[in-house]
Amino acid sequence: MRHVWIINPHAGKRDQTARMYAMADALRRRHGLECQCLLTDRPGGAGEMARRLAESGGAVRIYACGGDGTIHEVAGGIAGFDNAAMTSIPAGTGNDFLKNFGPDAEKFSDAENLWDGPEFPLDLIECNGRYCLTIACNGIDAQVADSVHRITDASPLRGRGSYLASVAVNFLFRDLGHRWTVWLDGRAVEGEFALVSMCNGRYYGGGSMPVPEARMDDGVLHTILVRKVGRVAFAKLFAAYSAGESWKFPQIARVVTAREVRIRSHGEEIVTCLDGECFRSGEVTMRLAEKRVRFFGPRGCSPNATAR
Repeated sequence: MRHVWIINPHAGKRDQTARMYAMADALRRRHGLECQCLLTDRPGGAGEMARRLAESGGAVRIYACGGDGTIHEVAGGIAGFDNAAMTSIPAGTGNDFLKNFGPDAEKFSDAENLWDGPEFPLDLIECNGRYCLTIACNGIDAQVADSVHRITDASPLRGRGSYLASVAVNFLFRDLGHRWTVWLDGRAVEGEFALVSMCNGRYYGGGSMPVPEARMDDGVLHTILVRKVGRVAFAKLFAAYSAGESWKFPQIARVVTAREVRIRSHGEEIVTCLDGECFRSGEVTMRLAEKRVRFFGPRGCSPNATAR
């Protein structure tokens, strides 16, 4: 069994490469494990490394060392490979994925809690040929995520602070609705939407939790649809949406459990964000990829620890 650290040295506020190397070396000395550290040098690099390791055919445990983007890449790289499993050692700013594990999230910071932990399968979202581990969002929340990267690069704001700043920019200066046709398991709904987001996990945007009942291994995806609203109505909705209480606004928002959701734009491109990674297209298809990635973590941990 190989144990491979895929490290993003640019994640978070400071480079934690030395800490990751020290943990790998400690496991090598204490337990006689075959450990290796690899550094990513560009966007997409973590996914390429993970894919090559999985394709080698040997049993491998991969430690994604970075933020949610690094976890996203590694999950996509090993999706569908039974010989490869992954975990996360947090080094990002938001680390939203690990919030799904509740109090056990802190245990992921020490590889001693991880190396011999149990494996369990997680569902993924397949979106336009890519994989998403937690939330695939389209519309205003994806635009917010897209803006977060620019705000983070240009200011000292990080995590929740940069997310809230991006919300303010998009709220004040951008259109809050898009003319879309949305198919829910083949049934078409047409109108103006602020967002359509499919949830496998519960957290994004530095801690927002739009669908608290989402579970990462139950073969069910929850999609929240929010109609276009005015700025005053959006301001009232935002806090409830982030707290998982959009049910308080049934005339604006609803949650469905369709296995496949397709969106077609009737104008500008759709901004889509998968675990914080953004792209644009004229049509988006999101569907369940059940039990597609193997994950390991501390004994007794659950990816549904905070689910309601």
